[in-house]
Amino acid sequence: MTKTATETPAIAEVLIEALPYMRRYRGTVMVVKYGGHAMGDENAARDFARDVVLLKQIGINPVVVHGGGPQIKAMLDRLKIQSAFIDGLRVTDAATVEVVEMVLAGKINKEIVSAIQSAGGKAVGLSGKDGMLIEARKVSRTQRDPDSNIERVVDLGFVGEPSHIDRSILDVFVGTDIIPVIAPIGVGVDGQTYNINADTAAGAIAGALSAKKLLMLTDVRGVLDAGKNFLASLTATEARRLIADGTISGGMIPKIETCLAAVEAGVEAAVILDGRVPHSILLELFTEGGGGTQIVAS
Repeated sequence: MTKTATETPAIAEVLIEALPYMRRYRGTVMVVKYGGHAMGDENAARDFARDVVLLKQIGINPVVVHGGGPQIKAMLDRLKIQSAFIDGLRVTDAATVEVVEMVLAGKINKEIVSAIQSAGGKAVGLSGKDGMLIEARKVSRTQRDPDSNIERVVDLGFVGEPSHIDRSILDVFVGTDIIPVIAPIGVGVDGQTYNINADTAAGAIAGALSAKKLLMLTDVRGVLDAGKNFLASLTATEARRLIADGTISGGMIPKIETCLAAVEAGVEAAVILDGRVPHSILLELFTEGGGGTQIVAS
């Protein structure tokens, strides 16, 4: 399509603004947690694939970690397998963990790989079980009985959390033209399969790789203050204070905690950004204002 005389200077300005950021990030690792609306919408999924391919082509090393909660639910419903959530984690029995692995490491993972390759890139799909990339341990949770005030241990089944990330598996792809796409399935020392929250897996991988940034695609713009004003940047200390006073609440808390763990592990910055916005990754990385809430070490 031919650009108008008005459009051409604007496009040039965008490219000029992006250039110093491209130089800054060249050769670095960016871990992208992919999920939410950006995964479920066909156009958003195509834009995501194009953005990731562009990062690779300009010399950045993206690592994609994806979720798939709605797709897992749809398959469980189809198979008439009951499931429940406790503190945002899916209780995962033996039947459920088989479905989780099938959906995450199979269908979804390969769909993302195919989308990236359709956009002109090369991708390899992995699960955390491959090469023991994500070694996991069983998650334990407690709940307090409101009547007796006694805490009891809740068995979440085969729900795990990363205990070790073998970065050597992912180092193989750095400097190549291949983009790793990782399903958050872990493996225990006894060979047991564990379902891992995708945010948690992405944060652990970012920390292990000393990534430049962890980009967490969500269905909200970012973090809001008590007056519902958008916050473009937070230090770790400020983020913890907002959790303590209740400003950050609900499902945003575990996402922020993942970001905090990542920056404490050496990631330069972790960003909560809206995956519903077209090309949100590019806007975050290559424009002055970014697009989401950036969390940095205090």
